[in-house]
Amino acid sequence: MEKLPKVALPVIIFFIIVIVVISKSTITIQGGERGVLYKTLGNGIVTDKPALDEGFQFILPWNTVQRFNVRQQEYFDEMKVLSSNGLDIQLDATIWYQPQQENLGFLYKEKGIDYLATIVRPALRSSTREVVGRYTPEEIYSSKRAIIQKEIFDETKAILDAQFVQLNKVLVRDVTLPKTIRDAIERKLGQEQEFLEYEFRLQKASKEAEKVIIEARGKADANRILSASLTDKILQDKGIEATLKLAQSPNSKVVIIGSGKNGMPIILGNN
Repeated sequence: MEKLPKVALPVIIFFIIVIVVISKSTITIQGGERGVLYKTLGNGIVTDKPALDEGFQFILPWNTVQRFNVRQQEYFDEMKVLSSNGLDIQLDATIWYQPQQENLGFLYKEKGIDYLATIVRPALRSSTREVVGRYTPEEIYSSKRAIIQKEIFDETKAILDAQFVQLNKVLVRDVTLPKTIRDAIERKLGQEQEFLEYEFRLQKASKEAEKVIIEARGKADANRILSASLTDKILQDKGIEATLKLAQSPNSKVVIIGSGKNGMPIILGNN
């Protein structure tokens, strides 16, 4: 009985060591994550192999794993930038981004864990200042907003692609100008709208006048053609046809043949 504790102690120690080794040799990568392996006795961060996938993974107990969220992430930023004429403009933008999974090792090795602060945010701010600086407040406030959004996306993406970060979308959510500038722009836009409406009314009136002139010309041409085609002989024939129809009418009348001007009949006595 006295020897039992001496035999059991090494067994207990052995099992403790096994448990510690197993706990240090396994890691669980959660959904939406990837793991970058760090070899303590090797070359450090592994960049020549794919990142560890989701699920239960075995590693050597002296190595470590850094987890990265590889899902699409959102970042919102409020920025004060200058327009082409030096006026302050506040621009609110949202970007959707995620790390390039195939380059997670390089991202960890060269940029670190907090790549949002060291890469993504500076890239967005730099691109926004560069793009907005090309436009006037009026262009930013009205017609060029979609173009500005696309240019910010293109320039930010060009920066992040080289930094192992994938940019999916840039959304310009709000543009705020100084009140005096905004009021001046709105007045100008209102005046331009009134001018366009006035131009439309003038064009409409001109079109209606052209229509009346064309109709009048058409009637005049028709009358001229008709007058040229109505000879005395044709008029006499038409008169005779009309006389015959009237003579057949049951109404009382007196028809004098050949007594009218140019020999046309005269009809008298219509009851």
